[in-house]
Amino acid sequence: MLHRRAALLATLVLPALAAARCAPDADLKQSLELADVSSGWYDAGIVDGKNKLVPSATFRISKKAPVDLDRVSINALFRAQDGAESELDNDVYVQRVTFEGDRTPPVTLRAENGYTAEPPQTRAEMLKHSQFRDMRVQILIKQGSGQWTDLGSIDIQRQLLTD
Repeated sequence: MLHRRAALLATLVLPALAAARCAPDADLKQSLELADVSSGWYDAGIVDGKNKLVPSATFRISKKAPVDLDRVSINALFRAQDGAESELDNDVYVQRVTFEGDRTPPVTLRAENGYTAEPPQTRAEMLKHSQFRDMRVQILIKQGSGQWTDLGSIDIQRQLLTD
C-alpha cells in the first residue's frame, strides 16, 4: 500500500515540478527597467604612483510588470561613448543579483581599467584633460541559462566619486 501511494505521488507531483522548472523565461526587456541611476568617475586612489579614476555606475533593477523572477545575472560593458575601441573597454560580470520585492538593492559596478595621471595633476583636472574620453556602460541581463537582454545604457557623468 505504501509503495502504491509513493508511486501515485511521484506520478502526480514530478510532472508538475518538471513543468514549473521548464516554464518559459520572462520577457526581461518588457518586465524590467533600470532605476535610481547615478554614475561618475570613482577615485581608485594611487596606483603605481599615479592617480587613477575608473568609470562607475550605480542602479537598481525594478520590475515594471508582474513577473515571477527572483534573480538575474548582469554583464556590464564599459565602452567609449564615441564607439571607438579603447584600452579602457571593460566587461564586468555579476553572476547573481537578487530582488527584494519588486526591485534589487543598489548595484554598483566599477570598471577595472581607467585613466591615470602623474601627480601633481589632480583627479578633478584629469576630468578636464583634452584626451579624456567619455564612457558609457551597457547593461545586459539574463535569467538562468537564457539569452542576454539589453536593459539599457548609462552615460558615465564627468563627476568625481569618492564613495
